Amino acid sequence: MHPASSDGPRSPWTCILWDVDGTIVDGSVAILKRLALTLEHFGRPPVQREELAHWIGPPMFLSFQQNVGMTPEKASEAVAFYRSLSKQEGYTAGARVYPGVGELIAEIHAAGIPQATASSKPENQVVALMDFFGLDGDFTTIAGASPDEKTLGAKADIVAEALRRLDAAGVDTSRPVLIGDRHHDIEGGGANDVPVIFVRWGFSWPYEEAGAQAAVDDVDQLRALLLVAA
Repeated sequence: MHPASSDGPRSPWTCILWDVDGTIVDGSVAILKRLALTLEHFGRPPVQREELAHWIGPPMFLSFQQNVGMTPEKASEAVAFYRSLSKQEGYTAGARVYPGVGELIAEIHAAGIPQATASSKPENQVVALMDFFGLDGDFTTIAGASPDEKTLGAKADIVAEALRRLDAAGVDTSRPVLIGDRHHDIEGGGANDVPVIFVRWGFSWPYEEAGAQAAVDDVDQLRALLLVAA
């Protein structure tokens, strides 16, 4: 982290937390493919693309239970199978950064504002994605779920962990904000008294932005809420 320049943009926030799936990265093509193979393996009906909002965002361990009625034990098996497919094809396969988001993250970093990820995706995958897209250097810490999504999987716990790591790094966490695209982000932020800016380019249903401090349609609108002229 380096200090913001005296004549550069500032932020109303002391640190910025980012969800990843549906907020920074669109991995829907690969996710849909892996889900199809996993559900077929366990004898469950396939997922249609329009149903992806049920799957992208929440921990997969919960989604297998809630969406196709698996027991926790069977859901653990399904997560392990799904993750094995991810590892085989590479965590970055088919993923892309939403237009303009990477540039905004770099711009925030250049302004000296600390950032962290707070993702329900396994942390090793988040690290791989941020490295692949050249964004890893823009984050003070990259926080995600534990591999089994149970030890550390709830959004509230991941947000708390991201804040803990920022605090340990000497970051002022008195005015944090979380950027996300699902109601899980709003709930996880709320549990930690962190306001949420909701982005509408992810995989949400219209009702999910309820409770957010603000909702934005594009990166320009988001930039206006994160950076202000000095």
